[in-house]
Amino acid sequence: MKLTQGNRLLFIGDSVTDVGRERPVAQGTLFNRLGRGYPHIISGMINALHPELGINVINTGVSGDTARRLAARWQTDVIDLHPDWLSVMIGINDVWRQFDSPCEPEQHVLLDEYESTLDELFTRTCPLLSGGLVIMAPFYIETNLQDRMRAEIARYQAACRRLAEKHHAIFVDTQAPFDRILQSRHSSFISWDRVHPNDVGHTALAMAFLRAMEFDFEA
Repeated sequence: MKLTQGNRLLFIGDSVTDVGRERPVAQGTLFNRLGRGYPHIISGMINALHPELGINVINTGVSGDTARRLAARWQTDVIDLHPDWLSVMIGINDVWRQFDSPCEPEQHVLLDEYESTLDELFTRTCPLLSGGLVIMAPFYIETNLQDRMRAEIARYQAACRRLAEKHHAIFVDTQAPFDRILQSRHSSFISWDRVHPNDVGHTALAMAFLRAMEFDFEA
C-alpha cells in the first residue's frame, strides 16, 4: 500500500470532488466535512481499515472549476497545504463548456491549454510531494462512443495519461468502472446528467482510486 504513516492526502478538482465539502478547507473525519463524494468514501475506508496510519484526507474541490481556474488557486489550495499525496481530477468543465456554452469561447479550455496548464502545475508541485501525484482522468457516463462529448472527453483522458507518464504519476482510469456498470445499467442508474455521480458512482470512483494506490482491503 502506497500510503504511509501520517500522510496528508489532498484531493482537488471540480464539482465531482467538491460535493458540498466544508469551506475554506475540508479535512478530517468529523461530520461529513469532506462532502458527500469519493473523498469522503476514501477517507472512511482508509480510517476504518487502517486507523493506525492517521491519514489526514483534505478536499479542496470547487464546483465549476476548469484547469484554468484550478491554476488560479493552486498556491493556496495545494502548495500552502503541504500534501504528501496529491490527487487531481479536472477536465469535465473544460469540455462541457464547449458544448453547453458554444457562444462563450472565453469559457472554453481547449486541449492544448488544458494539457500545458496541468503540465506546468505538476512540474512545479511534484518535487514537493513526499508521496506522489495521482491523476484521475475526467469521465463521461455515456455508452455511445460516437457521442461528440464522449469522443472529446477521450482526448482529455489521453492527455491525462500522457501527463501521468511524463511526471511518473499514478494514473486512474475513471472511465473504466463506469463503462463496466453501463454494461448492465442505464446511465441514469449512476448519474442524472452523465457527469455528476450518485452514491454508486462515487463509490466506483473511490474503489478505482484505492486500487490504484494498492490499498490493503484485508485489514
